[in-house]
Amino acid sequence: MNVLPCSINTLKGLYDISGVEVGQHLYWQIGGFQVHGQVLITSWVVIAILLGSVTIAVRNPQTIPTNGQNFFEYVLEFIRDLSKTQIGEDYGPWVPFIGTMFLFIFVSNWSGALLPWKIIQLPHGELAAPTNDINTTVALALPTSVAYFYAGLTKKGLGYFGKYIQPTPILLPINILEDFTKPLSLSFRLFGNILADELVVVVLVSLVPSVVPIPVMFLGLFTSGIQALIFATLAAAYIGESMEGHH
Repeated sequence: MNVLPCSINTLKGLYDISGVEVGQHLYWQIGGFQVHGQVLITSWVVIAILLGSVTIAVRNPQTIPTNGQNFFEYVLEFIRDLSKTQIGEDYGPWVPFIGTMFLFIFVSNWSGALLPWKIIQLPHGELAAPTNDINTTVALALPTSVAYFYAGLTKKGLGYFGKYIQPTPILLPINILEDFTKPLSLSFRLFGNILADELVVVVLVSLVPSVVPIPVMFLGLFTSGIQALIFATLAAAYIGESMEGHH
């Protein structure tokens, strides 16, 4: 069982997945790289929404929170509880990372259901939620994998690698492959669910009167939020698992 080539092939496969295309795309040439321009556009919109909302809500903090401040304090408390539950007592430094992942994915997913991206005409392709593109989900999954290894090495040093032969050295190949396939699982789960949800809504709108797909759109909002929660929960659980050194 040659583990190293298998792990390298897994990472290479994850890189190749970024070339998966569904429909046409607006391409930008940046240096020697060709990127999906519509993904960057919608991502910048999502980032602007997040930064603008936070700036407006907390620019003048009050001792007795206003509605906006109270809402963001509730969101922060929710993310802290999620991080503490999955990571443990050392959750503090990871709250910004888990919170950023959750909020970006949540707003990105909802933007696909709430914002009329389709009415904006592009030379090629069309606008959609950032998480509707495999490049975005891979870009979110890879830092999660890096954070997973960083947390374990910071906590345990080189002794972290001892977990790969637990509970028996026979499981060494499986334990290594498990770590390298985690970003693959995160990427496909998020991408597949968001893409499927948007395709269902588009098909229903084209086949039946516009009133009929409304319940499906509300269901899409619910499942979009759940997908953001699942991603953030798994990211926190992986980090916690790495720091504890058990499966």
